[in-house]
Amino acid sequence: MSKAFIAGWRLGLVGMAIIAAFAGVFGRLYFLHVLESKDLQRIAESNRQKLEVKHSRRGNILDARGNLLAATRTVVEVGVDPQLVDPKDEPKLPLLAYFAGIALEELKARVAKRTFSKRDEYDREVRLIRWSKLADGVSEDTYDKIQALQIAGVYGNSKYERVYPGRELAAHLIGFINKEGQSVGGVEGFLDFYLRGQDGWRETEIDGHRREMARFRTREVEPLDGYHVETTIDMVVQDIIEEEISKLVEQYDPKSVIIAVSEPATGFILGLANYPSFDPNAFWLYPVDSHRNRAATDILEPGSTFKIVAASGALNEGLVNPDSLFDCGMPTASYRGRLVSLPGDSVPHGRMSVHDIVSKSSNRGAAQLGMMLGGNKLYDYARAFGFGEKSGFNLSPETNGLLSEVAQWDGLTISRLPIGHAVGATPLQIHYAMSVMANDGVLMTPRVVRRVLDQEGRTVVSFAPRARRRVVSANTAHTMAKFLADVAKPGGTAPRAAISGYEVAGKTGTTQKIVDGKYSHDRHVATFSGFFPSSRPRLVITIIVDEPQMPGTGYGGRVAAPVFREIGQKLIQYLAIQPPRPTGETLAMWE
Repeated sequence: MSKAFIAGWRLGLVGMAIIAAFAGVFGRLYFLHVLESKDLQRIAESNRQKLEVKHSRRGNILDARGNLLAATRTVVEVGVDPQLVDPKDEPKLPLLAYFAGIALEELKARVAKRTFSKRDEYDREVRLIRWSKLADGVSEDTYDKIQALQIAGVYGNSKYERVYPGRELAAHLIGFINKEGQSVGGVEGFLDFYLRGQDGWRETEIDGHRREMARFRTREVEPLDGYHVETTIDMVVQDIIEEEISKLVEQYDPKSVIIAVSEPATGFILGLANYPSFDPNAFWLYPVDSHRNRAATDILEPGSTFKIVAASGALNEGLVNPDSLFDCGMPTASYRGRLVSLPGDSVPHGRMSVHDIVSKSSNRGAAQLGMMLGGNKLYDYARAFGFGEKSGFNLSPETNGLLSEVAQWDGLTISRLPIGHAVGATPLQIHYAMSVMANDGVLMTPRVVRRVLDQEGRTVVSFAPRARRRVVSANTAHTMAKFLADVAKPGGTAPRAAISGYEVAGKTGTTQKIVDGKYSHDRHVATFSGFFPSSRPRLVITIIVDEPQMPGTGYGGRVAAPVFREIGQKLIQYLAIQPPRPTGETLAMWE
């Protein structure tokens, strides 16, 4: 038997292979522990350390009487780790699916998925996703029932959810919180700084199973909850006007409706509603266009409601008195040496006093009042009433409206602007212009927020009433209020606005819409804006109905005025508005 023979070159080859293997191992160790040690150490520490944000609780939004308009509740996000689910718990899955609000087949599919997926294959800080969401948010009571099932791998994370108890009630005034947690519009957007509070955080360490090791917790900062906001909105008033909008929509199927109710002396808005509207709890289910607060963004010709500008301006300048007569039957009038065409009236008129021009809404009479003022004065009064500029309503984007400077007027503007043509206004501008007549000639800033409160109910910030300017004298406003009170009486343009036992003052408006550059004969905007009691105004109410579907013309006195009466009658009972004083006392007060 011969001795085994191993060639030297083979032995050397094996030796070189072994040396190369050890060299590779040691090279890799050198690479990891020397060259890349700092980066790898950072990755290991980041995987071990956890920075957990502790979200603050958003403050509540309240109405003027302390009722909740928006609140924050705690919900639980439910998930499952498929790697930890025990097959023995499969009989419990139907109940879990019921509590989580998902289909049983979908739940079984998620539990069966046990593969890992990476967040980013190029990211060196790789984290493995090993959970599947079952429910975005369930109540704490429901989560207690889920925990009682004792299914391994099922867990929950608490979070806050914004809720709006009134659903569509005052949606455009409140605003909403979107899916990204950002505030959008309304009080939510305007006072987000106060409502959102300040988040806290917790720095801690976790083990390989992603469980916190509390003994290594290094820093914890508690969140500061947001402040509460008290608004001027009254839920009952808001509900009343939204109910009336529903009736209008059912009866006339309009393109849009806006109703506003405010206090003339403070400018506080008690209710403001738009149609179409939306539910802020599920805003994504509604067209984006329905989120728009049309009262501040839409522009329309104010029509006859604008006649208070020319009439009160002429009275305030001392150019006329209530009994001054004008020939409202002639088709033209002289203005600065030239004849100007006057707009037509729906009903022929002869000689009329200033009082009758307002109460019977004569276009030719209003045009002559505007011509007496002259272009510059007419423009100045229009601006003083708030047309052509933002009202100061800061809960949503607001437009200036359209009011051209005198240098841009054409030959007919001087006779068309006094009747509310050649001007574009927002519903809020129309509403607050009428408020001037109810507030002794002073224009107020719209207010929806009354104050910001801390957790103990102490006032942090208050929003007091703010007067923008005096427009006309108190005497002029009182005289105009008397004129406007006859609008709602027999012989006026809005007898359907009358409220038994209370003097209503206001103005109708029926505007032809411009379609393809021309005034349409079948598309109208019906408006009534007024206040009551006229001697001691408590409320200003404006109703604007865009394109009511009905036979004939949708006059403001026919469509909008009855809604004023319905709202007024309900608010008299709710707010305990007292009837006016006897006639003698009222006249004495005017004097």
